[in-house]
Amino acid sequence: MSAPAKMVILIVEDDEVLLRALYILFHKSKYTIASATDGAMAVQMAQRLKPNLILLDLLLPKMSGFEVLRVVKSDPALKDTPVIILSNLGSVEDVEKAKAYGAADYFIKANTDLSVLEDKIKQVLGIKSRSKSI
Repeated sequence: MSAPAKMVILIVEDDEVLLRALYILFHKSKYTIASATDGAMAVQMAQRLKPNLILLDLLLPKMSGFEVLRVVKSDPALKDTPVIILSNLGSVEDVEKAKAYGAADYFIKANTDLSVLEDKIKQVLGIKSRSKSI
């Protein structure tokens, strides 16, 4: 019996410091990580890799995260891929627009603890979290 395939997460983020922190966090959790630093690259990588989940910033060079989300959700091969938004855009309109376009959840960078984000990703991917002792 072969080992289960690693889950692939595509992180779309143009802030190198945050991208590095997310890479370390999720790589440590045994996910296979791919990253894109602009919207056009994100669409190409998503179409090529067919990731299990996309973590998407909205403010990106070349193509906005909203446009990436629209393209991903209109692609028959990617439409069921969960997309979690991680952005500094925090208006009610932005959140509603992302959810209307098919985002699974929406996190505001400045207000998000990475462990909470990791728990949400595990939930979306159907992975049971280990109970944490205090």
